[in-house]
Parts: sequence; C-alpha cells; structure tokens
Amino acid sequence: MVQADPRPRAGDTVTSGRRRKGLSGNSVGLLGSAVIGISTVAPVYCLTSTLGPTAGQAGVQMPAVFLAGFLPMLLVAFAYRELNKAVPDCGTSFTWTVQAFGPRVGWMCGWGLVIATIIVLSNLAGVATSFFYLLLGRITGIEAVAALDGNKPVHVATCLAFIAVATAVSYRGMTATKGVQYALVALQLTLLAVFVAMAFAKGGAGDLAGSIGFSWGWLNPFAVPSFGAFTAGLSLSIFMYWGWDACLTVNEETQGSERTPGRAALLAMAVLVGSYLLTAVATQMFAGVGTEGTGLGNPDTADNVFAALATPVMGPVLGSLLLVAVLASAAASLQTTFLPVARTVLAMSAYEALPPAYARIHPRFRSPGRATVAAGIATGAFYAVMSFLSEHVLIDTIYALGLMICFYYALTAFACVWFFRGELRRSARDLCFKGVFPALGGLLLAAVFCKTLYDMWNPAYGSGSSVLGIGSVFVIGVGLLLLGAVLMETMRRRSPAFFRGEVLTRATPALVVEE
Repeated sequence: MVQADPRPRAGDTVTSGRRRKGLSGNSVGLLGSAVIGISTVAPVYCLTSTLGPTAGQAGVQMPAVFLAGFLPMLLVAFAYRELNKAVPDCGTSFTWTVQAFGPRVGWMCGWGLVIATIIVLSNLAGVATSFFYLLLGRITGIEAVAALDGNKPVHVATCLAFIAVATAVSYRGMTATKGVQYALVALQLTLLAVFVAMAFAKGGAGDLAGSIGFSWGWLNPFAVPSFGAFTAGLSLSIFMYWGWDACLTVNEETQGSERTPGRAALLAMAVLVGSYLLTAVATQMFAGVGTEGTGLGNPDTADNVFAALATPVMGPVLGSLLLVAVLASAAASLQTTFLPVARTVLAMSAYEALPPAYARIHPRFRSPGRATVAAGIATGAFYAVMSFLSEHVLIDTIYALGLMICFYYALTAFACVWFFRGELRRSARDLCFKGVFPALGGLLLAAVFCKTLYDMWNPAYGSGSSVLGIGSVFVIGVGLLLLGAVLMETMRRRSPAFFRGEVLTRATPALVVEE
C-alpha cells in the first residue's frame, strides 16, 4: 500500500508556524481527549493492585497517601499544559526537551517515554490475559479454565492475541480508538461507582467484622505514620497516575490543539484523584486495614483486592461484573497506550531523530501506521522472550518502569521552566504555572528517581535476583537507559543534521509539513 511521506519536498509550503505531519486533525474533542487520558491510566486495574500494598504501609492514612502522591503529577500536568499551548506537537516530551535542552537530552527523553510504554504495554497484556481466564473460570465454574493462565504457552499466545487486537484498533486511527474507549471507560467507571456506593452503604452500617467508621483524619497527609510510607505514596503515584499525558500526544488530532489537550489532561487528573479517594475511603470503611480475611492489609489478597471484595460487597453476579471492569480497564489501557509511543516515534522520525520510514502516515486512516505496528511487534516480542527466558527478569523489568517514567516526566517539567525562562517575570501567573509549579514537580520526581536508584541497588528489590552483587532491577533500569544512549549514538552517525541542531531548535515552534 502506498504510504504518505511527511518529509519536506521541493514545492512544499513552509510557514513560520506549526505544520502538520499528516495526522487526522480535529477528530477528538475535549471529552474524547479526557477519556483517552483516563483509559491509558487504567484506574480500576491500578486500584485493585495498589489498594492492598498502600494500606499495608500507611494503614488508615491510605487516602492521604493517594492525595500526596497526586501532587507531583498535578504539578507536572501544569508544565505539559503550558508547553502544549506554545508547541502543540505530538512529540510532546521529546519535542519540548529538544527545544529546551538540545538534541541529545531530547532524544534520551523520547527514549525514556518509548521504552517505558513498551514495558507497560507488555504488562497490561499479561494482566488482561490473567483476568480473562479468571473471569472465564468464574463464569463456567470450571477450575481448569481458570488454570489455563498458568499454562505458559497458552498465556503468551493469548497475550499476543490481545496485543494484535489493540494494535489493529490503534492502526485504524483516532475514530476507531475513540469509539472503543467511550464504551470501555464508561463500563469500568460505572461498575466502580456501583462498587463504591455499595461499599459505603455496607461499611457505614457498621455491623461488619473489620469495618471502621469514616474519619476526616484519613485525608491528612501529615498524619502518615512514617516518612517511608509517604515516600511510598509518591512512588505509587507514578503507577497510579501515569498515562494521563496521552491526552497531549494526540494534540495534533484534537479540536483546539493549543488548549483542549491541556484542559483534558487536568480533567482526567480530577476524575482519577476523585475516583481513587472515594474508592480508598469506601473500601477502608467496608473492610478495614487488618491483615486477615477481607482486610486491606491481608498479604494474601494485596495483589488483587477487588477479587477478594467483589462478592462480599456486590454479591456473586455484580461481583463478576467488577472483574469484567478490571479486564476492561486493562484492555482499554492496552489499546490507548499505543497512542503515545506511536506518535512519539512518528515525531522523532519526522524530525530525523529516527529512520524516516516511521514518519509515514496511512493514507486512509491518517494514523502513524508503521510506528504503531512497530510498537506492537516490539511489545509482543519483548513479552514473549522475557516470559520464556526468565520470569524474574520480566518482573524486574516491570519494577524498573518507575525509573523511566520519573526520568522523562522530570525532564519535561524542567524543560518547561527553561523554555519559558524569559517569560517568568511577565506576570504572577506565568511565574507560577511556567516556573514554580513545574520546577517543584520536576524536583519531586527527580528525588523519587534518585531514591528509586538507591533502592534498586539492593538485590532484595524486585524479584530478589542480582548481578555481581547488584540488584537486577538496577542493572535493567540503568541498562535500558544506557541502551538508549547507544542507539542515540548510532542515529547521530545516520542523521547528523538533527544532532547538530539544524532540524529542531528553540526558534522553530514545530517543524511539520503543511498538507
């Protein structure tokens, strides 16, 4: 099939403003953009996997930890909003850090986003597969069906099927993506709302073993029992809120690309923090934070709280639907998470930081077809190889994810401060939203990055394996960043113009070709 080539050609009209890469413009509104951000985060899946560990560390202050963990994400969201107003480019973090700090820092920032997304995609595929067979086993009542998830060839084959379907939907462009996401996000948020309402009602009655009465003190971050628990809240926020920036990566396809994506990101963040706080309070009232039975601190159910609470809170029928919501959450996030990686690769290719083939746009769907397929192949290959090679390596790679996310989020926040440094004295608003808030967010995430590096050095972190006495998670995390540096040097030899700063500079808001 003939692909559209977005690179400049003789006779192309070049303007001083923004030029398009060929994506389908004006295909997403405010609501659609916010839905993409919420979907990428996968709130129901995040809740079922983090409620237990957080309650185990913070006790009844779990809602306060969620609230504290929200702060750095909110501060970084302001940086994304301001940068998007000035440069609404689908390359987001990559494009902005190139313009602020130069080609090499920008390339590494883009690499951090891409490799983090590949790791997340593989993890989401695994989660979707596990819940798929768990749900089938519950529906059929046949334990052997649920046990299929433990059959490695069957598990990997199902994962690859999920990845292939998600790739195909993303390949067909924003129209197909948006329609699927409306249904999946509505399903998971509706069932989550029903769960929260029923948990409030039963927990508030006070006649259940382990249930506790509500206290406003649960929302006080200063009452968190230890600094370690507070730090854990910041670390958990990386996983619980990460993905909202998908709103920004579709900015060239959004109506009002300068303002709508930033507003959608803040709207998505508001929905997420509201959902997390309400669910945390409701489950805590219903089950308490004990270490036995349905208590949230029970280590036997910490990895999947909703599987333990679905039936006690909602009954057998609605409880099964809550598992459907977890599956929908993972599947929806799997599909939308292709958006940021494909569009970042598209932008890097369009600006000559990657081979030009990935900048080609599908002539019918107006989507980055090759970049999307490449991301799908990379995700499937990574998960299949790691699953058969070593479960420990796969687990440690997922643990190293936080390092990549902190890396590119912090760089983007600092890029905002440097990009707008000449405007910070113009008004109090500019000082706060372009300077102070992004700087604080970047510093918080940089601190988490350093703390994570320190913790990763210990072999006990992650699966407990080590390499020459150094924790495997540290080796993998740092190794992936160093791999990016090697690939960057390879591209420097192939594309010297970009690395000499001749393609994308601070003086060019965005170099994209007019249609």
